[in-house]
Amino acid sequence: MKDEILVGIQHSSNKMDCLVCSFCFRFVGSIEKQIGRKLYFKNHLGLSGCCDEDEYMKYNGNEEQCGGSSSTLPEGVVSSLMSGELALPLTDKFPLPSPLSCPGGCQEAFYCSESCAEADWESSHSLLCTGERSESVSREALGEFIKHANDTNDIFVLAAKAIAFTILRYRKLKAAHVNKKAKQSEPNQSLLLEAWKPVSLGYKRRWWDCIALPDDVDPSDEGAFRMQIKNLAYTSLELLKSAIFDKECEALFSLEIYGNIIGMFELNNLDLVVASPVEDYFLYIDDLPDAEKEEAEDITRPFLDALGDEYSDCCQGTAFFPLQSCMNHSCCPNAKAFKREEDRDGQAVIIALRHISKNEEVTISYIDEELPYKERQTLLADYGFSCKCSKCLEDSSSV
Repeated sequence: MKDEILVGIQHSSNKMDCLVCSFCFRFVGSIEKQIGRKLYFKNHLGLSGCCDEDEYMKYNGNEEQCGGSSSTLPEGVVSSLMSGELALPLTDKFPLPSPLSCPGGCQEAFYCSESCAEADWESSHSLLCTGERSESVSREALGEFIKHANDTNDIFVLAAKAIAFTILRYRKLKAAHVNKKAKQSEPNQSLLLEAWKPVSLGYKRRWWDCIALPDDVDPSDEGAFRMQIKNLAYTSLELLKSAIFDKECEALFSLEIYGNIIGMFELNNLDLVVASPVEDYFLYIDDLPDAEKEEAEDITRPFLDALGDEYSDCCQGTAFFPLQSCMNHSCCPNAKAFKREEDRDGQAVIIALRHISKNEEVTISYIDEELPYKERQTLLADYGFSCKCSKCLEDSSSV
């Protein structure tokens, strides 16, 4: 069973490694562009240097010929990759959709198609875009909110997406229900509750109450730690209010609601992982017959060496999946959330681990179910319950 993302984000630290659609998280551009961007950021962040372009043209994978480390490439070659002027062999076997810029002009979001750009704009991005066409109250405040999230915890951006999603859904519902002859001026709370319904599915606890105590925080300092987390959420919320506040949706901007939204993500989130086509490309080259492989590697080896272990970096983020969030836990689950090899977007797949009978509840495990009983119970306490599945009942009797 496929479970589509309600809201999701690519981690800000991952955006230099992978250029993906901001809505469905498919890789976009080309193999050359993906490699070129990664090398460009690697070079310009001072993580590696560049040798002379003439030296590169003589380079055949021999470090001595290049006059330095094999992990360096000339600036001109990297630029040619990014611009599409330089084509690598057999990349036509791995076609990617051309990246489309954000319709709001923010130069931060890119899409694989017009439909994804439109869907993201209508669902949340129109309020969270920093471009000239943004519908936010203040683009400057929005920029400050995003910077604060990137500097502290990008889970705040996920919470902002949930709030923006609800506001825009409320406006659509209200527009559909407004009498054409007499426009409604007062907010309709029942419509706001209806707009909130998709987000309401997840189990909620306030973030500062449910976040696990880090290993480096002494239990005696737990109260101070949780207050620090609460203050962090307050600062984030104030920045978000300055950016997208809507009086008719004022209830969404209370600290209590904001804390519960973030707590919901803390407890219900699923890692967002999309495998890189760059890794597939280099594996494909490596699996070619010897003669073809040698010919291709004469060209591709310098790029693989320059990327190093980072050639296989995948798109990473976090997302909220409505169906998965409704599934209860069991330490002997009959299903699991899974990422299949053929899935090249951000959607999750729920697969059965065994035969599931009619009317039997579908369960997944929130933790590593192979852990000892006491460790499982400690971890599950963060979710607000003590597990009494058949495995736990059996294990408890032997403790």
